[in-house]
Amino acid sequence: MPITRAEIEAAHARIAPHIRRTPVLNMAHAFGHDGSVSLKLEFLQHAGSFKTRGAFNTLLSKDVPAVGVAAASGGNHGAAVAYAAKQLGVKARIFVPEISSPAKIAVIRSHGAEVVIGGARYADAQAACDLYVEESGALRVHPFGAESTMIGQGTAALEWEQDAPGLDTVLVAVGGGGLISGVASWWAGRVKVVGVEPEGSRALHASLEAGRPVDVDVDSVAADSLGAKNTGDLVYSICRDTVDHVALVTDAAIRDAQRMLWRDYRIASEPGGAAALAALVSGAYKPRSGERVGVLLCGANVELAKLAEITHP
Repeated sequence: MPITRAEIEAAHARIAPHIRRTPVLNMAHAFGHDGSVSLKLEFLQHAGSFKTRGAFNTLLSKDVPAVGVAAASGGNHGAAVAYAAKQLGVKARIFVPEISSPAKIAVIRSHGAEVVIGGARYADAQAACDLYVEESGALRVHPFGAESTMIGQGTAALEWEQDAPGLDTVLVAVGGGGLISGVASWWAGRVKVVGVEPEGSRALHASLEAGRPVDVDVDSVAADSLGAKNTGDLVYSICRDTVDHVALVTDAAIRDAQRMLWRDYRIASEPGGAAALAALVSGAYKPRSGERVGVLLCGANVELAKLAEITHP
């Protein structure tokens, strides 16, 4: 395995003073399932998503030059890097695509980072970031394709297992695949890990089908967080060996999950943050009777006006 449990344990010790240990909500007979359901409330993490784990692990385990760090992001990764950089006294420049939500850009700026609009889509922002890193010597903090990022994200699974032992299956939303790579590396061979992608943004699903990383078109309500065009080699190789399969969900199912989270739990979730639950609620993932299912709720950076439109049409 490229990523070991020992590395994830070391990362957790490294970043624990800087992150929140997010709670777990354990329920019986929820979401139409006759078994138990465990929700890892990672949207309560600093900066509103799990991304803060990987950001801190990278900044604390690498040499950061005086020019600072740079990242390309649909929003959540940029907010996490901006937050970590601020806490550690590091300069940060974040490249975002035009599709990033104003709510996420506002979070990035609130943590003092410089924001640069880097093109229409995420791939454009990544290209602009790569050019800046090459010219300036800044440390690039990759949102999903670097080991330090994946190892940091894997600490969510470490905590989850301690707080909700005995899970049979966990559902994890996939954008570029850094989160599921870390989670699956932690639980490899012990717990079934199922990825969840929107039908219109299926980079991991397409790569596993093709037997290699491939480019995909991106068109989904969750594109600003689950909109990577290609997983890259490392994510693909890890997930090929550790992920059971990828379930695909419609945009309508994601919206339904957002509505349910707000209506029943008063959880304001962005589309990407609700995608894993959408798989369970819509039947895209059908657990067996009595199966102990975990669902990672990963992001809360949603525009409240848009959430209001969804919940009160």
